[in-house]
Amino acid sequence: MNKNLEQTPNVSELMAGSDGQSIGNCPFSQRLFMVLWLKGVTFDVTTVDMKRKPEILKDLAPGAQPPFLLCGSEVKTDTNKIEEFLEEKLCPPKYPRLAARNPESNTAGVDVFSKFSAYIKNSNPQTNETLEKGLLKALKKLDDYLGTPLPDEVDQNSSDDIISSARPFLDGQELTLADCNLLPKLHIVKVVCLKYRSFNIPQSLTNLWRYLNAAYAREEFSSTCPVDEEIHIAYSSVAKALK
Repeated sequence: MNKNLEQTPNVSELMAGSDGQSIGNCPFSQRLFMVLWLKGVTFDVTTVDMKRKPEILKDLAPGAQPPFLLCGSEVKTDTNKIEEFLEEKLCPPKYPRLAARNPESNTAGVDVFSKFSAYIKNSNPQTNETLEKGLLKALKKLDDYLGTPLPDEVDQNSSDDIISSARPFLDGQELTLADCNLLPKLHIVKVVCLKYRSFNIPQSLTNLWRYLNAAYAREEFSSTCPVDEEIHIAYSSVAKALK
């Protein structure tokens, strides 16, 4: 990701897919892609074939993998730092602030991807059930958070107790940085587990499915997702067969 923030950013460099052109499987690139889209920034997308990495990238960020940000002569390669920089520079009143209001939203689902990684990399049938339960527990914890009312959903002057939330996203009615971080990873979990473990996120996790469906209905997310085949290819050597 190459951005000159002295002017309106207009170029985005993301990791290319297996054909060297389409959007590849990179949740970090998608995360920043979503941030820029939500900010309302006008920009073009350029994918980078890492098998034939352009010389200019080798000079600007030696050893770095997309995404990265270039501002003047300064190069940022850490996704968290890039996100912080974009939030600071692309700020109100011209651009919306995307930080979550509730700190808990930033850590919701934080252990889902690590549990997924342990589950999908395991090749021992005897430990598969335990690892699957670990993933389910992490997904249930996320489902519980999405179903628990946030402070601003509770009317302190009302006698009616709100016991559940129907909000579409982690922090409320709109996508925030917390969603930009979690959703690309959650999409990978859904696609990879179905392909390599015939595992579906349980329909009983209604809050989680409400969240996913709301996200897929938003162009900022659905249009930045790589096609399923790219994710399958990326995990073909990672997902271990049970034997």
